[in-house]
Amino acid sequence: MSVMQVEVVSNEDSIFSGEASFVVVPTQTGELGIYPRHEPVMSLVRPGALRLQVPGQSEEVLVAVSGGVLEVQPNKITILADVAVRSVEMDRARAEQAKKTAEARISEANDEESLAKAQAALAAAIAELKTLDYLRSQKNR
Repeated sequence: MSVMQVEVVSNEDSIFSGEASFVVVPTQTGELGIYPRHEPVMSLVRPGALRLQVPGQSEEVLVAVSGGVLEVQPNKITILADVAVRSVEMDRARAEQAKKTAEARISEANDEESLAKAQAALAAAIAELKTLDYLRSQKNR
Protein backbone atom coordinates (compact mmCIF):
# COMPACT_ATOMS: atom_id res chain seq x y z
CA MET A 1 0.00 0.00 0.00
CA SER A 2 1.35 3.38 -0.97
CA VAL A 3 1.36 6.06 1.75
CA MET A 4 2.38 9.67 2.22
CA GLN A 5 3.45 11.69 5.24
CA VAL A 6 0.80 14.11 6.55
CA GLU A 7 1.37 17.02 8.92
CA VAL A 8 -1.57 19.01 10.29
CA VAL A 9 -0.47 21.93 12.41
CA SER A 10 -2.57 24.66 14.02
CA ASN A 11 -1.47 27.87 15.69
CA GLU A 12 -1.46 26.07 19.03
CA ASP A 13 -0.33 22.50 18.37
CA SER A 14 0.57 19.67 16.05
CA ILE A 15 -2.80 18.00 15.46
CA PHE A 16 -1.76 15.04 13.31
CA SER A 17 1.58 13.71 12.18
CA GLY A 18 1.73 10.37 10.45
CA GLU A 19 1.07 8.35 7.34
CA ALA A 20 -2.10 8.31 5.26
CA SER A 21 -3.13 6.46 2.13
CA PHE A 22 -5.76 9.06 1.13
CA VAL A 23 -6.65 12.57 2.32
CA VAL A 24 -9.63 14.81 1.56
CA VAL A 25 -9.09 18.54 2.19
CA PRO A 26 -11.82 21.21 2.04
CA THR A 27 -10.31 23.88 -0.23
CA GLN A 28 -11.66 27.17 -1.53
CA THR A 29 -12.52 25.51 -4.85
CA GLY A 30 -14.10 22.35 -3.36
CA GLU A 31 -12.97 19.14 -1.71
CA LEU A 32 -9.60 17.91 -2.95
CA GLY A 33 -8.85 14.18 -2.76
CA ILE A 34 -5.14 13.39 -2.54
CA TYR A 35 -3.38 10.06 -3.04
CA PRO A 36 0.37 9.43 -2.70
CA ARG A 37 2.45 10.76 -5.60
CA HIS A 38 -0.05 13.58 -6.24
CA GLU A 39 1.17 16.51 -8.30
CA PRO A 40 2.39 19.49 -6.21
CA VAL A 41 -0.43 21.84 -5.20
CA MET A 42 -0.80 24.92 -3.02
CA SER A 43 -4.31 25.94 -1.97
CA LEU A 44 -6.25 27.85 0.62
CA VAL A 45 -8.24 25.68 3.03
CA ARG A 46 -11.86 26.58 3.85
CA PRO A 47 -13.73 25.62 7.03
CA GLY A 48 -14.75 21.99 7.01
CA ALA A 49 -13.77 18.39 7.66
CA LEU A 50 -10.28 17.17 6.84
CA ARG A 51 -10.49 13.39 6.31
CA LEU A 52 -7.53 11.02 6.52
CA GLN A 53 -7.45 7.32 5.72
CA VAL A 54 -4.70 5.91 7.91
CA PRO A 55 -3.22 2.46 7.20
CA GLY A 56 -4.30 -0.09 9.81
CA GLN A 57 -7.37 1.92 10.93
CA SER A 58 -10.85 1.07 9.70
CA GLU A 59 -12.31 4.51 10.48
CA GLU A 60 -11.16 7.81 9.00
CA VAL A 61 -9.32 10.30 11.17
CA LEU A 62 -11.37 13.50 11.09
CA VAL A 63 -10.09 16.98 11.88
CA ALA A 64 -12.19 20.14 11.76
CA VAL A 65 -10.19 22.96 10.17
CA SER A 66 -11.30 26.58 10.16
CA GLY A 67 -9.11 27.63 7.27
CA GLY A 68 -5.44 27.78 6.43
CA VAL A 69 -3.00 26.70 3.74
CA LEU A 70 -2.44 23.34 2.05
CA GLU A 71 0.84 22.28 0.46
CA VAL A 72 0.98 19.00 -1.44
CA GLN A 73 4.22 17.35 -2.51
CA PRO A 74 4.38 13.87 -4.09
CA ASN A 75 5.04 12.13 -0.74
CA LYS A 76 4.07 14.76 1.83
CA ILE A 77 1.06 16.91 2.67
CA THR A 78 1.30 19.86 5.03
CA ILE A 79 -1.76 21.69 6.31
CA LEU A 80 -1.17 24.86 8.27
CA ALA A 81 -4.57 25.42 9.86
CA ASP A 82 -5.80 28.55 11.60
CA VAL A 83 -7.65 26.34 14.08
CA ALA A 84 -7.87 22.54 14.00
CA VAL A 85 -9.72 20.15 16.31
CA ARG A 86 -9.76 16.33 16.16
CA SER A 87 -13.24 14.82 15.99
CA VAL A 88 -12.88 13.06 19.36
CA GLU A 89 -12.60 16.49 21.01
CA MET A 90 -15.74 17.95 19.41
CA ASP A 91 -19.06 18.64 21.07
CA ARG A 92 -22.12 19.76 19.07
CA ALA A 93 -23.72 21.84 21.84
CA ARG A 94 -20.46 23.67 22.52
CA ALA A 95 -19.88 24.28 18.78
CA GLU A 96 -23.42 25.61 18.29
CA GLN A 97 -23.03 27.94 21.26
CA ALA A 98 -19.63 29.11 19.96
CA LYS A 99 -21.25 29.85 16.59
CA LYS A 100 -24.02 31.92 18.19
CA THR A 101 -21.50 33.80 20.33
CA ALA A 102 -19.27 34.53 17.33
CA GLU A 103 -22.21 35.75 15.25
CA ALA A 104 -23.23 38.11 18.07
CA ARG A 105 -19.65 39.39 18.38
CA ILE A 106 -19.50 40.03 14.64
CA SER A 107 -22.63 42.17 14.77
CA GLU A 108 -21.27 44.04 17.83
CA ALA A 109 -17.70 44.49 16.54
CA ASN A 110 -16.60 48.11 16.56
CA ASP A 111 -13.06 47.73 15.22
CA GLU A 112 -11.11 45.62 12.72
CA GLU A 113 -9.37 43.50 15.37
CA SER A 114 -12.51 42.42 17.21
CA LEU A 115 -14.24 41.73 13.88
CA ALA A 116 -11.33 39.54 12.71
CA LYS A 117 -11.30 37.60 16.00
CA ALA A 118 -15.05 37.03 15.84
CA GLN A 119 -14.84 35.89 12.21
CA ALA A 120 -12.06 33.43 13.11
CA ALA A 121 -14.16 32.06 15.98
CA LEU A 122 -17.14 31.69 13.63
CA ALA A 123 -15.03 29.81 11.07
CA ALA A 124 -13.80 27.41 13.78
CA ALA A 125 -17.35 26.73 15.00
CA ILE A 126 -18.61 26.17 11.45
CA ALA A 127 -15.74 23.74 10.78
CA GLU A 128 -16.63 21.71 13.87
CA LEU A 129 -20.32 21.61 12.95
CA LYS A 130 -19.53 20.52 9.37
CA THR A 131 -17.28 17.76 10.67
CA LEU A 132 -19.91 16.58 13.15
CA ASP A 133 -22.51 16.57 10.33
CA TYR A 134 -20.16 14.46 8.21
CA LEU A 135 -19.69 12.02 11.12
CA ARG A 136 -23.45 11.72 11.57
CA SER A 137 -24.00 11.12 7.84
CA GLN A 138 -21.42 8.32 7.87
CA LYS A 139 -23.06 6.60 10.85
CA ASN A 140 -26.46 6.70 9.10
CA ARG A 141 -25.19 4.77 6.07
